[in-house]
Amino acid sequence: MMVAAVMAQEWKPLTDWKPTGFSGAGRVVWEGRKVEMGAGAPMTGITAGSFAAKTGYEIRFKATRLMGNDFFCSLTFPYGDTHATWVNGGWGGDIVGISSIDNWDASENETRTYFQFENGREYSFRLEVKPGTIRAYIDERKVVDLAVNGRTVGLRRGMAATVPLSLFGYNTVAAIREIEYRELASR
Repeated sequence: MMVAAVMAQEWKPLTDWKPTGFSGAGRVVWEGRKVEMGAGAPMTGITAGSFAAKTGYEIRFKATRLMGNDFFCSLTFPYGDTHATWVNGGWGGDIVGISSIDNWDASENETRTYFQFENGREYSFRLEVKPGTIRAYIDERKVVDLAVNGRTVGLRRGMAATVPLSLFGYNTVAAIREIEYRELASR
């Protein structure tokens, strides 16, 4: 029996970002491969102008919540013909998970987990999106391991501005750097 191996391509920087355009957004300042997002009233974010992958990819980045106590680097990403958001530090600062699965937010579905984020500390984030699975890691600790087959993956209502790919925060100040992706090719 032959098992298909997954080969990873080289990591490539994600460029072509612009402010998401949330009403009441804070200031967005770029410095090389690092972006600082000011506190929005309530949200500030950046959106990639183009991102073609649907599945079979990974995204990684490093992020620091500089001020605030809520999500600071949530990631909207494509999954097939739809999108979802990996929430990092939502609902008061410690909930991590995927919104939305079967129309339930991260705070209400089985991807919900708790993670204590400290202001001023940098964390490494990595999201793996494959046909049938979504996995997420913080500092290489697996925090989401979702079997998607037979499930409904969708974007939370009111988040269409974050498509196709966005990083954003809720009433927080954050620094995000080294945003990269790579394709995963089966052989």
